[in-house]
Amino acid sequence: MNILGISAFSDDSAVSLIRDGVVLAAARQEWFSRRKHDPRFPREAGLYCLEEGALSIADVDCVVFHDKPLMTFKRFMKTEFSPSPKGLRYLHRQTPAWAREKVFIRAAIRRELGYTGKILFTANHEAHAASAFFPSPYEEAAFLILDGASEWAASAHGVGEGNRIEVLKEIPFPHSPGLLCSVFAQYAGFRGKDAWDKLAGLAPYGKPRYVDAIHHELIDVKPDGSIRMNPECCDYQAGLAGATERFAMLFGGSPRQPKQRITQRDMDLARSAQIVNEELILRMARHVYEETGKEYLTLGGDMALNAEANARLIREGPFKDVWIPPAPDDAGNAVGCALFAYHHLFDAPPGAPAPETTARLPSVYTGPWFGEEAIESYLREEKIPYERLPEDELCERVASLLADEKTVGWFQGRMEFGVHPAGARGILGNPASRRLHSRLNHKTAESESFRPFAASVLAEHISDFFELDRESPHLLLAVSLDRKRLRKLGKNEKKAKGLEKLRVIRSGLPAITHVDNSARIHTVSREDNPLYHGLIKRFHERTGCPVIINIPFRVRGEPTVCSPVEAFACFMRTDMDYLIMGPYLLDKKKQPPELDSLPAGDKEEITAN
Repeated sequence: MNILGISAFSDDSAVSLIRDGVVLAAARQEWFSRRKHDPRFPREAGLYCLEEGALSIADVDCVVFHDKPLMTFKRFMKTEFSPSPKGLRYLHRQTPAWAREKVFIRAAIRRELGYTGKILFTANHEAHAASAFFPSPYEEAAFLILDGASEWAASAHGVGEGNRIEVLKEIPFPHSPGLLCSVFAQYAGFRGKDAWDKLAGLAPYGKPRYVDAIHHELIDVKPDGSIRMNPECCDYQAGLAGATERFAMLFGGSPRQPKQRITQRDMDLARSAQIVNEELILRMARHVYEETGKEYLTLGGDMALNAEANARLIREGPFKDVWIPPAPDDAGNAVGCALFAYHHLFDAPPGAPAPETTARLPSVYTGPWFGEEAIESYLREEKIPYERLPEDELCERVASLLADEKTVGWFQGRMEFGVHPAGARGILGNPASRRLHSRLNHKTAESESFRPFAASVLAEHISDFFELDRESPHLLLAVSLDRKRLRKLGKNEKKAKGLEKLRVIRSGLPAITHVDNSARIHTVSREDNPLYHGLIKRFHERTGCPVIINIPFRVRGEPTVCSPVEAFACFMRTDMDYLIMGPYLLDKKKQPPELDSLPAGDKEEITAN
């Protein structure tokens, strides 16, 4: 049975192809449209999935959409009509989009893909739960969906057993930790899908001055971790406006605009919101544990991207372990809704694989790939100088370059579907490099990248460098460095405040160490990615360090590179020193001047996020 799962018209549209319960392909529309977080109908992503599965659209047995549009539209209309006339302007601006495409999903699917067969719909949290539980390593587990808003629900929890999931309870819109964080992120001057992540990244610079005010004025916390938000402070009507005038009075005046300087107030707000968010998630998890009695937990929804909260849940939560899928966001719902349909709506047809193998993602690498022939053809056609290296020599050469503090673009195999790089499309560097650390600090003063670089570490050496006793395969945990890896700070260094903390070298791995001595890490096993594991192993043998910098292969404001054309363009637009595509090594110094369209002073900087 061939099922296409589609997520669209919220954030990060995506498509997955599942055959007999096994994920064959999954892709984000932004990879093809080159529009970051593209919410539009994912036609190109769908065509890729069909091509990868060697199918025509006529071979698809069912198409599944990740939410119920009419229910979501009813919430939208009620939310915007309630504060009339305040919400009418937003209603007028958004209604054409709903009338044109968001409600008439069946027509869009038939029009864009030429599909004439069966079309089904799941609830949004059913899709999130399916994407969290079915690919997990557990036969039974609880799930907790931490989201902003779906049809009428903001968060949910339940249980998964075998090939079934059951939603036990939903928290109604808008009363959720996700929307609470949204209002603080907006007030602190952050916009877009990454706003929550930026707020969490800013938190370690601040003090928790506003925790009591949040509890007393903004939210009423229930024993199960659910909350009631004060509508006088947080207004989610009239276009999800967020902070009200009373909110501003409580927290020191007008909100920060995106290009304004970050102040201590903004840092303190971020810290306070992060602490409250972590406490709410812990309380919700404990309630889910008591209600379900399950030993394991799976997480879904955009709030599952909060690496700091995830790590605290593992450290302090009641569960034996917590599993988070590589794409807990709405893009992951393309996988989730297809898996839900396969197991629930078609009841795992006779002859299908057993439940423990049907839904397991073979890996996070489900996107497009380009073989040696395609890469070499492009390089020859464009007359781009390159050197071909055997695999062993490639790993040794790149390890040597990293040890010499060079930055390397890494383009290998199928793209990773997850939110973060996992060894297929990344920019690599030496975490001990103070040059990279200084460059990041300089850039931070001009942008919102106040986080250090993320890191990849050999799974077998995780406990040697970090306070973690398990793997973190999807870069969704922020954990403390082992104490023996930290520097003893001087008197003046300890006194650093706010963004001044960035200038303090805290460990022997300064490029990945945050100001609270934590790092966002991605563990690499030989089974998951032999080539990438081999590279880091060679770097370890050369330097004694089994850790390398690993950040998305892109420049600010653009999606991760997908093709050799995009990889080379990004390489030439930044100050990367080398590019590896398949077995081919490109040296920036050997590229003819005519291939470089930008002068040195106009190079775009590598970003931490």
